[in-house]
Amino acid sequence: MNAPPNSGAPQRRHTGQGVDLKLLGIYLNDHLAGATAGTERIAHLVRTSRGSALGRALEPVAAEITQDRTALVSIMRDLGVPVRRYKVCAGWAGEKAGRLKLNGRLVGRSPLGIMLDLEALRLGVEGKAALWQTLRRLAVTDERLDPARLDSLLERARRQQDTVEEWRVRQAEEALRTTAG
Repeated sequence: MNAPPNSGAPQRRHTGQGVDLKLLGIYLNDHLAGATAGTERIAHLVRTSRGSALGRALEPVAAEITQDRTALVSIMRDLGVPVRRYKVCAGWAGEKAGRLKLNGRLVGRSPLGIMLDLEALRLGVEGKAALWQTLRRLAVTDERLDPARLDSLLERARRQQDTVEEWRVRQAEEALRTTAG
């Protein structure tokens, strides 16, 4: 039975009326490319930091970021948005190319490189939070989007932001500190 008018129950329309599905598809695929790059970036950071406090702190965040990427693909499927493989490949390749930056050392990882990786990761998580917020707003009028799921994803992104920022600050202090000599 439908709720009577003015009953206070939220009124939800069906499938995204008023949303440009072509633009939504581009937007979601762009975020999927970013999620692909972010998943690769944090996996690399965890591998290269294995055994350290940073590596231990980022392992659960890496697992969540992988889950978030999977959730995005699932949401795209629910919305009928096809995955654009070329964008996924571009995200993967862009992340690999990003590792080629000069880091002030010929051999080995630089503390500056780790700091920059954490900054890139922080920006990616902020972008993901913006995505979940946008989809949450669309969920008001699109029953294919689960508001509770989006709220949970948004809260998780905020926790990820806090963790990554904490370690970014620590790494910045360490990387940029002068040594006596």
